[in-house]
Amino acid sequence: MNKEALNKEFNRLVGIMERLRAPGGCPWDRKQDYYTLKPYIIEEAYEVVEALENKDLQLLQEELGDLLLQVIFESQIAHEEEDFELVDVIKGISDKLIRRHPHVFGEEVVDSVEQVKKTWKAIKEREKTEEGLQIGSILDDVSRGQPALNQSYEIQSRAAEVGFDWDNVKDVIEKIEEELEEVKIALKLNNKKELESEIGDLFFAVVNLSRFYDINPELALMKTIIKFKNRFKYIEEKVAENNKDMLDLSLEELDFFWEEYKKKKRG
Repeated sequence: MNKEALNKEFNRLVGIMERLRAPGGCPWDRKQDYYTLKPYIIEEAYEVVEALENKDLQLLQEELGDLLLQVIFESQIAHEEEDFELVDVIKGISDKLIRRHPHVFGEEVVDSVEQVKKTWKAIKEREKTEEGLQIGSILDDVSRGQPALNQSYEIQSRAAEVGFDWDNVKDVIEKIEEELEEVKIALKLNNKKELESEIGDLFFAVVNLSRFYDINPELALMKTIIKFKNRFKYIEEKVAENNKDMLDLSLEELDFFWEEYKKKKRG
């Protein structure tokens, strides 16, 4: 790593952000605050993941830059508001990494990934106690800012750590089938409020299945979204090749192209 070049480009990026936010800078950038940037942070993080899913390293490089920009952007706002500085952000995460890796930066010895996780968790809990933070439910520090599927996965994992879990995957599947039946009942009753609740329960049960096989549900769903997009784009291309409009074709005709794409990918 060329540290001189890194320092130069990092400082250049910070300077660009300062210029964009300064009087006479970009009206859009100047208008933003901590909270208006939230959707962009989420969007950029997901685009990083999508680049990884597509194994597109050139795109990954670009998307990591976009994500880094959000950190610089929020930190520039903090500087202007005199809340904290970018150097505080960097120092904070550096200090945390050193504290939580005593087996690397200290004398503690660990011999497995699981032991590393336990050490990290113990240090995190000790830090909260030292900061005077009240330790309540083990679910309290599950971030509510992350997507609901991720929250579900983390909440269920935390509960499982203290024994609140299904005994085997057969019970999980039975629970999914039970929740699906309750969705069907809500549909028959034409009760939208009840249907919403039951669909939520069904999602939660399916997340449990993914957890049993150590599959992140957010990533699993993202892969399906990418797969759907690729297949749908193929349909659009085939329809255009025939000088047609998608609305001119029946679902069966569109599905033919869908299945054709699946066969091509398998072949």
